[in-house]
Amino acid sequence: MLIKANSLNDLPKVASDIIAFAGEEKIWVLLGEMGAGKTTLTKALGEQLKVLDNVQSPTFSIVNEYLTASDETIYHFDFYRIEKPEEAMEIGVDEYFYSGNLCVIEWPQRIGGLMPEKFLKVEIENLEGERRNYKLTKHG
Repeated sequence: MLIKANSLNDLPKVASDIIAFAGEEKIWVLLGEMGAGKTTLTKALGEQLKVLDNVQSPTFSIVNEYLTASDETIYHFDFYRIEKPEEAMEIGVDEYFYSGNLCVIEWPQRIGGLMPEKFLKVEIENLEGERRNYKLTKHG
């Protein structure tokens, strides 16, 4: 599925479309170059999922935990600072990934083979200005 956004104003609809496409999938992988808008998209997803907290980049904490209005937990990972997969193992990524809670993951390529086999991939193509293409693919 391909979703096109012309500006940041389109993000609520983009997030809503991603949520609908994901269905029951609980592992969401966000791929895109630095500055593509992975964290901005995660904020929009959080708003649509009625996250009670302020969604922000977990670059330094590696994982942030959010609670929704319906008392569901969402984990937001940013593995950019991970230098080797063992570091992700040390924070217990398996427990998060197989918790049954939604996991939104930035920079999954940094943790190698630790990713579950089944996930939703969201590829963000950074076009000029605020324009983005979001390519959604289910794996596994």
